[in-house]
Amino acid sequence: MATRRVVMFGEDGLKKQSREISVFDDKLWVLLDDMEETMKLFGGVGIAAPQIGILRRVVLIEMDGELYEFVNPVVTSMKGKQRELEGCLSSPGEWGYVVRPERIKVKAQTRYGEEFNTDADGVFAIALCHEIDHLNGIIFTDIADEMVDDEQEIEKAKAARFRKRNKKKKKKR
Repeated sequence: MATRRVVMFGEDGLKKQSREISVFDDKLWVLLDDMEETMKLFGGVGIAAPQIGILRRVVLIEMDGELYEFVNPVVTSMKGKQRELEGCLSSPGEWGYVVRPERIKVKAQTRYGEEFNTDADGVFAIALCHEIDHLNGIIFTDIADEMVDDEQEIEKAKAARFRKRNKKKKKKR
């Protein structure tokens, strides 16, 4: 595994469409492993291959201590709306409110090429939508309805999201 350089907003590649993965081999596995190491090093919740300069349809999300890998992900349905504060590894220090679906269904493949479907809601749905947008050349600042630079507001929004996630965890138990 190796840490890769994160592509920053304004650099070539982040606004381009990613290509599907058709070969599920060691090269893909190295990409997934490198993406995981890079995401963890920079403290991200998710990462998309274009963020390390690879225009391929690959996304990783870490949620509640579990790592999820999505190869060729496609959102198949969306329900509800939620407006939350988002940031991005490719734009450290920038934060904005984005309206996303509350619940989504995603069809994807594993690193082995096996197809699967998953349901995501809340923060997991936000993270998945954010990263899948990267695969389509869309950056959260393109769709944010309000950018925020007030540090107190940012911390307050993060704390509210944390409380909301913990409340959902308690309900599921």
